[in-house]
Formats: sequence, C-alpha cells, structure tokens
Amino acid sequence: MNTQTILKAFVEKAVISEEQASIIADYEQKKAFSLHWELRSILYLGIVLFSSGIGVIIYENIDTIGHQVIIASIAAFTAWCFYYTYKHALPYSNEKVSNPKKLADYILLLGCTTFLVLEGYLQFQYNIFGTRYGLAIIIPTLIFFFCAYRFDHKGALSMAITGLASWLGLTVAPLAVLSQNDFTDNRLLATAVILGSILCAFGWASEKRNIKHHFAFTYIFLGGNLAVLAALTGIFSDRAEFIYMLVGLALSVFFIQRARLTQSLIFLLIGVVYGYIILTHFIFSNIVSEDASFVFGTFYFAFTSIGVVFFLLNFKKFLGIKK
Repeated sequence: MNTQTILKAFVEKAVISEEQASIIADYEQKKAFSLHWELRSILYLGIVLFSSGIGVIIYENIDTIGHQVIIASIAAFTAWCFYYTYKHALPYSNEKVSNPKKLADYILLLGCTTFLVLEGYLQFQYNIFGTRYGLAIIIPTLIFFFCAYRFDHKGALSMAITGLASWLGLTVAPLAVLSQNDFTDNRLLATAVILGSILCAFGWASEKRNIKHHFAFTYIFLGGNLAVLAALTGIFSDRAEFIYMLVGLALSVFFIQRARLTQSLIFLLIGVVYGYIILTHFIFSNIVSEDASFVFGTFYFAFTSIGVVFFLLNFKKFLGIKK
C-alpha cells in the first residue's frame, strides 16, 4: 500500500477532499529526503580508508621517504586534527552538547586514530617506551577520556574505555570479550568483573548526577558485558562459583531495571539471557541424579521455551512502550 492508494481510500470515504489529496500527494513527491545517516556512514568509511591508506603508503615507501619525514607528517596531521576540533568546539557543559559542525566529530576521531598510529610508529622504530607498555597505553587512554568529555564524543569515549581495559590486560569489544581475554587466569577474571562493575557504576552515577548522562549507555553496555561474561566464566570454571553467581545475577537484575528505565530492548535481552543461563546452571548443578536431571530438564526447557515466546510477545508491555 503506497501513498496514492491511501489517499484514494480516504477520498472515497470522504475523509479528505480531492484537493487536499492532491496537495498531500504533491508534498510527498517534493519533500526533502534525509541523507543524514548515509553521509555519516560515508564519513566513517572515509576515516577508515584514509587511516588504512596512510598505513599502506608508509609500509611501501618507508625506505625512500625516511622515518623523520613520516613521523613529522603524522604528528603535524594529528596536531591539525586536534586544533580543528578545538577551534570548532562549543564550550563544555555537563549536558549533551550537539555541535552543528558535524565534521569536527569525524576530524576528532581521525586525530585519535592517527595519534595511535604515531605512537605505535615511535614505539616500533625508536622503542621510546621500552618495555613500559602500560605507559604507552595509558597516555592515549587519558587523552581520549579528556577528548570524550571536552568535545562530547562517544567514539572517543569508547576508545578510552577500550584503552583502559587494555591497560589492565583486557578487551571490552562485545565480539572479542570471550575470544581475546584469557579468563583461565584467576587474576584476570577478577579484574574483568571488578572493572566491568566499576564501569557500570560509573555510568549509573553519570546519569544520576547528570554529568554527561548520555554516556551512561556506553559505560554500562561495555562494562556490563565484560563483567557478566567474566562472571559466567567463573561460574562454569568452579572458582568461587557462588560469588560469581551472585555478581552475575546482580548485574542481570541491574540490566533489567535499566531496560525498564530506558525502555531499552538490548539491555532487557542481556539481562534476561544472562540471568537465564546463570539460574539454569544453578538448578541443574544441584540435581545429583542423572535420571532426575533428564526428566526435570524435559519439562524445564519446554516450559521456559513457552516463557521465551510469551516474553517476545509482551516485551513492549514489560518495558512500558506504548503500541
């Protein structure tokens, strides 16, 4: 059903006149079409391609260009990116700052990326940090945190949180939390739970104190995923199982409460799925008999499957979203 069909039906039912239908049809044909997200995607793609191109050019011409020239070029370009961002930035505010000059956001992201390239180049070529890898990571992390708050940039905040986790030997990328973290190390496991919980608490506090409250999602999403997945690993590896189970359940409840508060489906799914896994593991780990476990499991998964269907049909009501 298109606009013409709808307007024709309205005219036939005398809801609108033919003249009104003609005006509406003319407006629909001539109204402006938003290219907002298309342009933003192209700009992000441009930053990725530009950064990759710099790397390829340097790699293929490093013998002819010279290290000093390359380093000076990258440093100058990085300085220009930060200067451009600062020059076009609005004054700091605890509230969300929407800069009408959208290009400045992308220039800042490009500057952060080239800063990492510059630091990595200096470390690789001149070993300026030696074996103090923590120092090499914490410096850009602090710069990115400053840029995130000063210029109100979620991309810089994500890079800063990633750097903080890397400084502690972790990764917080949602698709790499399990594959690139060595959770067989007890110390790393506890670190992941603590860091993730602190990030969640920081996001919650940011919202409560109204200090860049729109950063709360980034803190809670990255930190919560890291903490709950680490807690799940602790539960299944039988190391301080009860403590990890309590932490995992507490975070699941926290996610569900956040979902109801912000009407967020992603938080609701995270809380429900993680909570379901933890409770299921707890129930079946306490059934000693295999026969009893099999019989109970048959009914358990059947009824919980019905529960999942009911949940999917009624999640809007649970979140308080009006149909």
